[in-house]
Amino acid sequence: MNITFVGGGNMATALIGGMLQRGFAASQLRVVEVIPEARERLTREFGVHATGDLSEGIAAGDVLVLAVKPQQLREVAGQMRPLRSAQLVISIAAGIRAGDLARWLGGHGNLVRAMPNTPALIQAGITGLYALPEVSAAGRAGAESILGAVGETLWLGEESMMDAVTAVSGSGPAYVFYFIEALQEAALAQGFGAGESRRLALATFLGAARLAAASPEEAGVLRARVTSKGGTTERAVGVLEASRVKQHVIDAVAAAAERSRELGDELGKA
Repeated sequence: MNITFVGGGNMATALIGGMLQRGFAASQLRVVEVIPEARERLTREFGVHATGDLSEGIAAGDVLVLAVKPQQLREVAGQMRPLRSAQLVISIAAGIRAGDLARWLGGHGNLVRAMPNTPALIQAGITGLYALPEVSAAGRAGAESILGAVGETLWLGEESMMDAVTAVSGSGPAYVFYFIEALQEAALAQGFGAGESRRLALATFLGAARLAAASPEEAGVLRARVTSKGGTTERAVGVLEASRVKQHVIDAVAAAAERSRELGDELGKA
C-alpha cells in the first residue's frame, strides 16, 4: 500500500512519524508539499519522498491522505480529478463533509472522513472515522491502520456524529489544558512557585487520567471515592457543583458541536 499525503503540516508529520514507528516503510510514503523548506524537513527527518508536484503524488498513491487546510480543500480537490476508482481518499480536514468532498472530486465515493486530535502528535490521540458506503472492508482497514498509528480509532455509523466527535475529542484537549491552567493558577494563589504549580497540576492530571483509564469504574465512582464526607474534597466539589461547572462543560461541548455543523454548511457551499 503506497500512501500519498497532500499537505505536510503538523498532523501529516504526526501520522508519518507514527506510521514509520508501526512498521510502514519510508518507501511507501510520499508527501505533496508546496513549501520547499517543509519538503526538505520531511525528507531529512523521515526519509520519505517529498514533491511539489500534485499530479506525481496522486499517481503514485493507492491511498491519498488530504491534510490541507479546510479552506484550501475545494481548490485542491478540483486539481485531483479524475481519480482511479480504487484509490482511497482519507480527509483529515475539519468541517468538510464527505458528500461535499466527493462532489468536488467529481463523484469519487471511495472516501473516508477522519477527525484526529492534537495528542496524535505524541501518538496518544483518538480519531473519529466515517466511511462512505462505497468504501470496502479493505479500505476501512487501510484507513484504520493509518490513523491508528497515532492513537485510538472510533468508527461512526452516521456522519452527523462527526460534529460531536469534533466537539468532544477534537476540541477536547483545549478543555483539558483550560483545567490544567486553572489548577496551576490555583496553586500559584496558594503560594507555590510557577515551576511547582506546573508540576503539581500536570502530575495530578496525568495520574488521574491514567487511574481512570486503568479502572473499570466510572469517573463518577472514582470521584466519589476521593470525596470523603465532611472533608476538603467535598467542600471543593461543592463549590464546583454550586457554580454548575459540569453543566457548563456540557453546554460548551454542545456549542462546539453546533459550530462544527455551521462550518460544514459554510465550507460545503457551491
